[in-house]
Amino acid sequence: MTGSGSKSAVEWLVSVAPDPDACRWEWERNPLGVVLLPAGRLWDVLILPSDLGYPTLDVLARVVDQPGPVLADFGDARMGFFVPAGTVARWLGTGVRGAGRGTWIVVPYPGRSTGGVRWLIPPDGSGTLVDPALLELAMHEAAASLARGGGAGEVGESAGSAEDGER
Repeated sequence: MTGSGSKSAVEWLVSVAPDPDACRWEWERNPLGVVLLPAGRLWDVLILPSDLGYPTLDVLARVVDQPGPVLADFGDARMGFFVPAGTVARWLGTGVRGAGRGTWIVVPYPGRSTGGVRWLIPPDGSGTLVDPALLELAMHEAAASLARGGGAGEVGESAGSAEDGER
């Protein structure tokens, strides 16, 4: 992401900071290219282990063109899906952690490689978020494929069998 897309994504992200100007200043000067931002204002983050997160993202990407922002942590152990604020308080999924009101997350600068936490799908600046209902369905589909011994590449094949009632 370059140009105005990156700038609008930065503005959207820093709008949740207690002091957006200080946040922007820190982001631009921090050698790691990351800042801490509070969750629970415009968005929450649902955190999945990557062995479920990547297949879930594959399913989401097949269903919608712009699924919403998704982060991966250093070492690819976990993935964070940005969902509407308040989702974490209502989420009941086993093995899924959440960052909502009262929590802070490490966020990399959009479009800049940090070598650690990175955007798999950066925010577009419009406020598009991952739809929690679609995320849940994608997680179920990915988990079912994994339980059948399918890899991430086979997740899309299982979507057709669900439509055919073969579950």
